[in-house]
Amino acid sequence: MRTLSITLGLVSGVLLVTPLACAGTPPALSGGIFGRVVSAPGVAQMGATVLLYDRYDQQVRRALTNEQGKFAFDQLSPDLYSIRVSLASFVPAFRRNIAVAAGSENLLQISLANLFSTVDLISSGPSRGTLMTDDWKWVLRSSQATRPVLRLLPVPSTSAASSPGSMFSDTTGLVKVSAGDGESFASGSQEDLGTAFALATSVFGTSRIQFSGNIGYIGNSTIPAAGFRTTYTRSPDGVSGPQVTLTVRQLYLPNREIGDAQPALRTASLGLRDSIDLSDNLRLEYGISVESLSFLERVTYMSPFARATYDLGKYGAVKFAYSTGAQPAAFAATHNANPESGAPNSDLLNQDLAALAMLPQISLRDNHGQVQRNQDFELGYQYVQGSRKYSASVYSESVSNATLMLSGPTGFLPNTDTLPDLGANDRIFNIGSYSRVGYTAAVKQSLGDHLDATLAGGHTGALWADPRQATGNTGDDVRAMIHEVERPWLAAGLSTTIPVSGTFVMTYYGWTDPRVLMPDHVFMTQDISQSTGLNIRIRQPLPLFSGMGGRLEATAELRNMLAQGYLPLDLATRKALLTNSPRVVRGGLAFIF
Repeated sequence: MRTLSITLGLVSGVLLVTPLACAGTPPALSGGIFGRVVSAPGVAQMGATVLLYDRYDQQVRRALTNEQGKFAFDQLSPDLYSIRVSLASFVPAFRRNIAVAAGSENLLQISLANLFSTVDLISSGPSRGTLMTDDWKWVLRSSQATRPVLRLLPVPSTSAASSPGSMFSDTTGLVKVSAGDGESFASGSQEDLGTAFALATSVFGTSRIQFSGNIGYIGNSTIPAAGFRTTYTRSPDGVSGPQVTLTVRQLYLPNREIGDAQPALRTASLGLRDSIDLSDNLRLEYGISVESLSFLERVTYMSPFARATYDLGKYGAVKFAYSTGAQPAAFAATHNANPESGAPNSDLLNQDLAALAMLPQISLRDNHGQVQRNQDFELGYQYVQGSRKYSASVYSESVSNATLMLSGPTGFLPNTDTLPDLGANDRIFNIGSYSRVGYTAAVKQSLGDHLDATLAGGHTGALWADPRQATGNTGDDVRAMIHEVERPWLAAGLSTTIPVSGTFVMTYYGWTDPRVLMPDHVFMTQDISQSTGLNIRIRQPLPLFSGMGGRLEATAELRNMLAQGYLPLDLATRKALLTNSPRVVRGGLAFIF
C-alpha cells in the first residue's frame, strides 16, 4: 500500500508540472525576415537602407545594415511582405510577395550592382527552436534607423546625441534639370519650372527636415519664378509621425493685357499632417492646410482631409477618405508612388517636389480671380491574393470654379473671362461648377519581380458641349454650352525594369468617349489613374557616373501622345478646344546623392 501511494503521488506531480512546462514554451505566432547585403564581388555593404512594406505597399519597418551587411525584421505577423534595399552608387534591389508564416525564418541574400541588383530567397523554412540567434538579435539592435551604424550602446546617450558630429545624419539630396514643352497648370498638373532640387537630413537621429525648391523662367517673363517647401517630421524616416510643411511660391504670368504691370501670383501655405492607430485594425490619417493666395485679390482658405483604413486581415482592407478645398495631393502622392522607382529616400524627395509643383488652380471670371475648390468623398476596398491585387471604389465629387485650358484664336473670349497660362501660349477658362458620382474597379498583377500590369475601368461624369446652345461670344455663353453626361472609361498600364540596363519604363493608356472631356479624379484610396490618352515615363540610370558619390539618371516623360480628350467648342465661325491634359514632351537629368 505504501508503494502504491508513492507511485500515485509521483504520477500526480508529473501531471501537475507538465502544463507549466508546456506553458513556458508557447508556439511561435510570428515570423521574421533576415538578410545580408553584399556587392557583386561579395563584399558586405554597411549602411544600406532596408524598407519593409506590407501587402498594400505601406511601409511598416526600416533598418540599416551593420558592418557585416546584415539586417533583421522580427515579430512579423503572418502575411505577404515586400522589401527594398538601396545604397548610394548602386541600383536599388526590390522583391515582392515574401510569405511570412508563424514561426518561419526567411533568409535573403541581396546583391547590389551598378546595373542589376538581385534579391534571392535562400531559406524560408520553420525556425529551429527559436526565431532568432544571438547574432541576429545583435543585428536588430545595431541597425535601427534612429541610431548610426556601429553604435554599441542600447540607448543613445545624451553626450553622444549632443556632439556636433551626430547632429546631422542620413543626408540625401536630389538635383533635377529638365526642358521641353510648356506645361499648363489649369487642371493641377505638375508645373516643372526647369530646375528643381531637394535635400533631406536627420537631426539628432530623432527627426527629419526636408527642403526643396523649383526655379525657372515662364513664358517671356524676365523675372524668375520660384517655389520653396520645407517639411519637418517628428521621425527619422520622414514618413511616420507628425509633419509640418511650409510652402511659398511666386510666379509671374506672361502677356497680361489688364493694367500696365504684370500681376504676380504669390501663395503661402502651412500644412499639418499626422496619423493615429485607433485600434489594432483601424488607422486614421488626417491633416489640414491653410493657404493664402494673392492675385488681383487676396484669398485665404483651409483644406482639411482625412483617411481611415480598416484592415480585415486575409479579407483585405476598407478605406474611407474625405477632402475639401484643394485637391488631396497628400494622399495621391502616397498611392501613386512607384515602389520600384528608385531609392526610398529619393522617392520621398520626388514626392516633395511633386507636391511643390502642384500649383493652385486659379482662373478669371468677370475680371475677378477665382480658385477651384473640390469636395470629395471616397470609399474603397482592396484585396490581395498572392501576386494579384484587386481594388474597387465609389466616390462623390463636387467642383466649383473648375478650370480647363482653352486653345483658340486671339479674342475668342474677352480677356476679362480668360487668364494666360504659365507654360503654354493658351489661356485658362473657368467652366463653372459640376458634380458627379463615379465608381471604378481595378486589378494589378505582378508578373515576376520586375513587371507589373494594371487594368482598370469605371463609370463617371464627363463634359459635353452642345453647339446648338451657342448664342453669343461671352464666357457665360460658353459655360451654358457645357453639360455633364455619364460615360464609361477604361485604362491599362504596364511598368517594368529591364534587366542588365536597369531601365524603368511605365506606360499608361486611358480611353473614354472621344466626343467628351473627362476631368481627372484624384483617387485617395487606390493607386490608379483615369487620365485620358497615352502616357509614357522612362528612367535610365547612367552607371558611368556612379563614382561621383551618387547616381545620375536620365528621364523622359510623354503625356497624352495621341492628343485625346479634347472638347471642341463652336461659336458661329470661331472654334476652340478645351482640354485638361495637353500633349507634352519633356526630358531631363537627375543627380541623386
